[in-house]
Amino acid sequence: MTSITAPLKALPARQPILFLVVAATVWLMLYQALSPASEALVAAFPVDHASHLGGALQFFLYDTPKVLLLLTGVVFVMGMVNSYFTPERTRALLAGRTEGVANVMAASLGIVTPFCSCSAVPLFIGFVQAGVPLGVTFSFLISAPMVNEVALTLLFGMFGWKVALLYLGMGLSVAIVAGWIIGRLRMESYLEDWVRDMPKMSAQFDDTGLTLADRIQGGFSAVREIVGKVWPYILAGIAIGAGIHGYVPEDFMASFMGKDAWWSVPLAVLIGVPMYTNAAGVIPIVQALLAKGAALGTVLAFMMSVIALSLPEMIILRKVLKLRLIATFTGVVAAGILLVGYVFNAVL
Repeated sequence: MTSITAPLKALPARQPILFLVVAATVWLMLYQALSPASEALVAAFPVDHASHLGGALQFFLYDTPKVLLLLTGVVFVMGMVNSYFTPERTRALLAGRTEGVANVMAASLGIVTPFCSCSAVPLFIGFVQAGVPLGVTFSFLISAPMVNEVALTLLFGMFGWKVALLYLGMGLSVAIVAGWIIGRLRMESYLEDWVRDMPKMSAQFDDTGLTLADRIQGGFSAVREIVGKVWPYILAGIAIGAGIHGYVPEDFMASFMGKDAWWSVPLAVLIGVPMYTNAAGVIPIVQALLAKGAALGTVLAFMMSVIALSLPEMIILRKVLKLRLIATFTGVVAAGILLVGYVFNAVL
């Protein structure tokens, strides 16, 4: 990435803008070519397009570049945006705020910050040291992986703006309310002792005055770091989705993930918790499940539980939280996800 972005720093201000315009144009042209290109690739294989294998191949060859293009574009843009929201600035914005307002701010900041379960512990420690209330910290930790820019963009690209907007609203509601409830329970005593005893630090940040070229470089760095980490999950998720799309009988999923099965939402959450993937990996599976008759609320509850309540994240958080606080966090968030699932199934 340095070979591309380093020369940008030495160019006049208009040159980075021109670079962004050209890059956006190329991205759009590639995106428009996805459908005919995938159809041509499938036609090159000696398989019947109407067969199970043909359907699976079409799904895989179309969705793989589509998801990777969407992910690369969004991560690049958000890498530039995230240069304004460093961990230090995020802590400073949340420190000293009253509960309620701070929960809303924390959940909203979670949308535009690229933090995942692997960074949960250092972020949690930093927030506690900066004096951010426990409930506010949880609102951020719930929102950041669950209602992030990747999930929203992929939902928009695959299901349209209505589904993406509904997911945004319900996901933020879960993060805000769950964090507020945890804050009201006053469970600071269930932090690990070494975390409570850490000295408080200033919640200040330095504004480095980055140039547009610097922010473009940040976008490339984000693509290298995030896309470089998640592409195996994307391929795995799309491969599973392709198998479901090509081989699972029509309406099969409706029998146990449809609206008529009241127990489908709790079952989806229970199935999702032990899994470990991210929005980019699970959304192609969601798309395939919906195509086979699963209810939208049920599959979104499954998606939320995979992203926000993954077992690996609970194991990571065990380093800083006692079991009672982890159980409370899991129970409150799971209740919110169940509510989201039932609401989606009722209104859509």
